[in-house]
Amino acid sequence: MTKPKFAYVHLAACSGCEISFLDNFERVLDMMDMVDIDYMTLIADATEIPKVDLLFVDGAACLQSKESVESLKKARENTGFLVAWGGCSSTATINNFSRGGQSPQPQHESFPQISRLVKVDAFVPGSPPGPEMAYNVIRAFVEGDTDYLKYLTTEGMGGFACGCDLISKIIENALCIGCGACAFACPTRAIDMVQGRPSINWERCVKCGACYAQCPRSFQPVDMMNRMLEEL
Repeated sequence: MTKPKFAYVHLAACSGCEISFLDNFERVLDMMDMVDIDYMTLIADATEIPKVDLLFVDGAACLQSKESVESLKKARENTGFLVAWGGCSSTATINNFSRGGQSPQPQHESFPQISRLVKVDAFVPGSPPGPEMAYNVIRAFVEGDTDYLKYLTTEGMGGFACGCDLISKIIENALCIGCGACAFACPTRAIDMVQGRPSINWERCVKCGACYAQCPRSFQPVDMMNRMLEEL
């Protein structure tokens, strides 16, 4: 049986998501058994992005970098299923608020999430997402587990999620069950549970979307519930 071809493209980011991908340790060997890794500059000797079945894109796209934008668009053309891997590609995180003027490249000032430039099939937010998510997404793709992938799709995640969404879509609509999953998932420890509800330190929040993605109630936020009721 022919294995699906896999590629990993790294754009403007800190490489934390790439390291998290490889932090699967022995499961990396299982992942390599499931897919052929044809392009990943950290571990594979390749200079051109080939045609693949599954693609992970890590990092935001710098609009002032022609090479970055063209690489992203070419990668989209060459793949059947594109996953925005990590906060920078899923939500653009704090890059959304970049205004330029900082060293060493002050001319680079616009870093939107990649879904503003190309079609994204699934989002895995977090800065970085847990290593097990890489394994689970690849396994689900190879096995055709659409139920697992459904929540990660554009309809489920919407391409943007942060602590703001946790407040407006969950808490203000009385959907919070006080489980603490959001606080546990936050990579910057910006969330504390106070009287059974999340309290967000906005100075620490990097808009990565990990909290909203881990909230069990975010699977059916109020806007999705209203849409389902309208269809009845």
